[in-house]
Amino acid sequence: MIGRFWVLWYSASNSYSIVDTDFKYLIDTYLNSDSPLEFNTVLQNEDPDANGNLIAARIQDYLESCNVDVLLDNVNQIPFNSAFQNLSYTYKIGHKVIVVNYDSELVQKTVHPAIAHYITSEQEPIDSTFDIYLDNDQLFLFKDQTLLTSAPKLEYHKIQGKFIMHLLCEIHQKTESDWIGTFHGSTITDGHSAILCIGESGKGKSTLCALLTAKGFTLLADDVSPMDGVTHHIHYNPAAISIKEGAFKILERDIPNFEALPLVNFNKAKGTLKYLPCTPPEQSHYPCFAALLVNYKANAETSLERVSVKRMLETLIPDSWLSPNPAYAKAFLNWLAQIEIYEITYSNIDLAAHAISKLFKSQLK
Repeated sequence: MIGRFWVLWYSASNSYSIVDTDFKYLIDTYLNSDSPLEFNTVLQNEDPDANGNLIAARIQDYLESCNVDVLLDNVNQIPFNSAFQNLSYTYKIGHKVIVVNYDSELVQKTVHPAIAHYITSEQEPIDSTFDIYLDNDQLFLFKDQTLLTSAPKLEYHKIQGKFIMHLLCEIHQKTESDWIGTFHGSTITDGHSAILCIGESGKGKSTLCALLTAKGFTLLADDVSPMDGVTHHIHYNPAAISIKEGAFKILERDIPNFEALPLVNFNKAKGTLKYLPCTPPEQSHYPCFAALLVNYKANAETSLERVSVKRMLETLIPDSWLSPNPAYAKAFLNWLAQIEIYEITYSNIDLAAHAISKLFKSQLK
């Protein structure tokens, strides 16, 4: 129970459901009843007007929808084709050296702009080699010539997500099963702890984090924030911040040399982007004590208000990956119960930075 809501996890579907106390009571009563008649009797004793049969049917439908077996990403192994290695780049991230081969400039845009600032010309031993190529309108991602995943070209985000997952595993020396989840959100740190910034597309979470880097904070992760299963800390994601064209003028005022960043045109849906590299944090991971729903509004007064876990999860869950491991699901629920959850509405970055600074300082007391 978190605040006034119950957060339920269903192992079969690896899904989370947020319900109020009344509905949680009905679920418990239903599951503890030996028969529909007993369930109906219990309800009738409490409320003679209750339609136990109708309520039982609704609960049954709800439970069935929450227990649909999760679809595993079963990759059909196909042979690796080296004929698509038309473009090749070597990146050095920390102490790790990786090579990524692309078949075209279009495919290169799936991941290269976010890590372009790590290109190296030094001749060092290679830790891993990735290949990304398009064949018959299907994108393929290989690591060391083993297929990781494939997707239709219009679902390129699946390739991006899988690549960043394996990049994180490489630089942090982990496997996919070591993570509680990779949250769809950006994380900032003050060098002691971290805040996860979440929000729907266009609400300005990446823009806020970019501006906060000019106000003394450090970016820990943009867009994909990985939480470790051992420490429960959020780890460093080396990808640059993806900035949409609508935020260019805002950032030009505060980010040095922002105008000089190259423009990237990937598709009409994304529009023109710029990728802002940030200084790495002093540590590779920090504890996250708060979640912040970001809401940029032109000419709005700055406000920082507590919100429910329901609001947070409705925003966080849809585009995040969460481990199906029961121990990690429990750890995620425990983390949710401990953190502070706020919504920040802002238009003035100085006032927003001041409010966030006070939030960080409250952890040092």
